[in-house]
Amino acid sequence: MKAVYKRELRAYFTSMIGCAFAAFLIIIGGIYFMVYNLSSGYPFFAYSLSGVIFAVLITIPVLSMKCFAEERKNKTDQLLLTSPVPLLKIILGKYFAMITVFAIPCLVYCLFPLIIKFQGNAHLLVDYSSILAFYLLGCVFIGIGMFLSSLTESPVIAAISTCGVLFFLYMLDNLLNYVPTGALSGVIILIIVLSLAAGLIYHITKNQVIAGTVEAAGVITAIAVYFIKPSLFENLIHDILEHLVLTDVFYNFAQNYIFDIGGLLYYLSIIILFIYLTIQTFQKRRWS
Repeated sequence: MKAVYKRELRAYFTSMIGCAFAAFLIIIGGIYFMVYNLSSGYPFFAYSLSGVIFAVLITIPVLSMKCFAEERKNKTDQLLLTSPVPLLKIILGKYFAMITVFAIPCLVYCLFPLIIKFQGNAHLLVDYSSILAFYLLGCVFIGIGMFLSSLTESPVIAAISTCGVLFFLYMLDNLLNYVPTGALSGVIILIIVLSLAAGLIYHITKNQVIAGTVEAAGVITAIAVYFIKPSLFENLIHDILEHLVLTDVFYNFAQNYIFDIGGLLYYLSIIILFIYLTIQTFQKRRWS
C-alpha cells in the first residue's frame, strides 16, 4: 500500500493536478476569508468555509477522475489486478493519496482562525470542528468519485458523472420540496430506484440472473407491501432522500454550532461503503 500511495501522490504533483487543485481551493477559501472575515469582520471562519463547498464540487471530479479510469484506458490496471498486493491495499493507497492532496488546503485553512484570533474575537472550537467536518465531507466526495472512476475507462466520463452526482447531492436539500409524498408516488419511485440499482449491479457483475433476481424480488415486495399497508409509502422517498443530504452534517458544525459525532460517523460509514463498492468492482474484474 505504501508503494502505491507514494506513486499516486508523486503522480498528482508531477502532473500539476495536485498543485492546481490545492492552489484553487486555497485561493477560493482566501477570497471568502478576506470578504467575510477581514472586510466584514465576521468572527466565524466556518461561515466562509461554507462557500468553498461549491468549489469542492468542481475540483474533486478532476482529482478523482484518473485514479482508475486512466489505469483502465492505458491497460495498466492489469498490472494492479495481477500483482501480489491485496486489492484492498491498492485501493486504499490510491484513496489515501487523494485525501492527502485534499488535506493540503484544509491545513492552510487551519491558519485562518488564528488570523481572526489575532485581529480580535474568534471561535476556534467551532472553526476547527467545521474544518474537520469539511475535510470528511470532501473525503466522502472523493470516495464517490473513486467508485465512479472504477466503473469506466474514460476519465472524462468519470469526471462528468462524478460532478453530476455531487451536484445532485448538493442540491438535494432544495429538491426535497418537490418530491411527491403520496403512497402511490412513493412505490413508483421506489420501483424506479430498484431498477437503477439492478442496472448498477449488472454493470458491476455482468450477471443477469443476480441483477434480475434483485430487481424482481424488490419490485414484488414493494407492490405486495403497498397493497397490504400503503401508509408505509407515504413520505417514504422524502425521508430516504433526506438522509442523503450530506451537507447537513457540515452545516450542523458551521451554522448550528453542534459537534455532531453521529454525523462524523455517518461520513466515515459512507467512505467505507464506497471503498467496499470499489473493491467489489475490481474483484469482479480480477476473477473474470
